[in-house]
Amino acid sequence: MVIFPGGLQADAVIFDFDGIIVDTEPLHHKAFQRILEPLGLGFSWQQYVDTYMGFDDRDAFIEAFASQNRPLDAATLASLVEQKARVFQTVIQDGITSYPGVVELITKLHQMQVPLAISSGALRSDIAPIVQQLDIAHCFDVIVTADDVTKSKPDPETYRLAFKKLASRTAPLSPERTVAIEDTPAGISAAQGAGLQIIGVTNSYPKELLSTATVVLDSLEKLIPFAVHP
Repeated sequence: MVIFPGGLQADAVIFDFDGIIVDTEPLHHKAFQRILEPLGLGFSWQQYVDTYMGFDDRDAFIEAFASQNRPLDAATLASLVEQKARVFQTVIQDGITSYPGVVELITKLHQMQVPLAISSGALRSDIAPIVQQLDIAHCFDVIVTADDVTKSKPDPETYRLAFKKLASRTAPLSPERTVAIEDTPAGISAAQGAGLQIIGVTNSYPKELLSTATVVLDSLEKLIPFAVHP
């Protein structure tokens, strides 16, 4: 167990990925534009932040087509998701930067034997090479991605599945003593729907838009001193 700011008691911690572990949102935006601009469906960075951030790839493409009243069948959607995954792999070859303190925090929690998971709307093919590059793949007991669920955040399915998988490995475990770390309003809503406590981090949105989180911080570096046995 670890006690975080605000007296949050955590027997397990579930991390969002994009916007919490790494700043891949600009890279996702770039990959989407390479696919959508030739179709006349491109969108600005601000539109991405306001509308698309927090969606998984499927829902992002669905929204892009719906916003222009363009039809989108299942086969085309599947093809677009595959194309975007390939483009993203080329984009990340330029290098990935983790957020300050997050690798140290994950490593310390792992050393404390705190069960850890990732709950993300990204594809497993997006996440796997990055956690390997950061040398933290071995720290996570569970990784739940868009490949594992049918609904993206703010639906709680991703967090419910991550908690269920952690609980099957770590008994007893309760949602009330499991902390989700999130950077988006959609992610916070998803974690709340799963009954989890939430630490919001202002990596992507201002504090006032994350106010429904249990605790809001401006950096995960502030959690490092708490990663000790109580």
